[in-house]
Amino acid sequence: MRWLGLDIGGANVKLADGSGYAESQPFALWQRPDDLGQTLRTLIAQAPPYDQMAVTMTGELADCFQNKTEGVQRILDAVEHAVEGRPTRVYLTRGVLAPVSAARECAAEVAAANWHAVARFSGRFAPTGSAILIDVGSTTCDLIPLSDGRPCATGMNDTERLLKGELIYSGVTRTPICGLVSHMLWRGAPCPIALEWFATTRDVYILTNDLPEDPSDTNTADGQTATKDAAQTRLARLICADTLSRAEAVISAQAIAATHTNQIADGIRQIVDQMAQPPGTVIVSGDGEFLARRALDVVQLGANVVSLKDQLGENISRCAPAHAVAVLAREDETA
Repeated sequence: MRWLGLDIGGANVKLADGSGYAESQPFALWQRPDDLGQTLRTLIAQAPPYDQMAVTMTGELADCFQNKTEGVQRILDAVEHAVEGRPTRVYLTRGVLAPVSAARECAAEVAAANWHAVARFSGRFAPTGSAILIDVGSTTCDLIPLSDGRPCATGMNDTERLLKGELIYSGVTRTPICGLVSHMLWRGAPCPIALEWFATTRDVYILTNDLPEDPSDTNTADGQTATKDAAQTRLARLICADTLSRAEAVISAQAIAATHTNQIADGIRQIVDQMAQPPGTVIVSGDGEFLARRALDVVQLGANVVSLKDQLGENISRCAPAHAVAVLAREDETA
């Protein structure tokens, strides 16, 4: 049986077949919810042939929906439109895949379940003892404790996970800089920044060479290109200036990146303090794997670090939730 995994977020849609294929495409769900079904249909048509679909999501939190229950229902409507009658299963936070009809009856277990799928899949790289999964994406960072290869998070929804420190709502692309720092250096002195969505972490990590430039991509705060020159202008706008020199922009980006690293490091410490045993293994994944590694360098756990990028390839690691649900569905079917 051929499975195709689908992960529907608020800003990206990801597909993977669990056998090497993986694709991620930006999609602003909060702006275009009515276009989701056709977008999925187009992406699925470009994917390898499949017999059954496995779905997970985080897009239900998008503010185009009145609440998460409505978001789950609307996303499942779009999925059913896209799959054209093919059998479909939806991942629940209890670790099972349910038919769409059953999933509609337990929307709270469907909402933001993709972290559990990635954690359950990642457990194979730490089958015994204590471990932590650190998955840093474009928008969020998941810090999931594992025990003998199984997720043992104490929070099951986003609010509980925020309270427990298992979810940090910042990532390496979409996070507004004004959510991370209150000042930037301007000619050697700290200058308060504008509390506006003028620049994001993508600008920071383009300037620090952690993320590549992409002159064809305008999915940025001001709709201009994802290049160093444009990122430099966006950082200048944060201090209400027209320009920064490249040297000033890079120094500011490095300082913001250091603050971001310390935020993730503090989160790791919080999770470790809650664990019965120190983790022997840390699994890192996502677009921001580099940030996870830097935070680990700060914390100095002394644990073995396993990279999903090294294990699976960069593209699959970027699409880890979609890959995970495809693999888990196939394994559950043959168990």
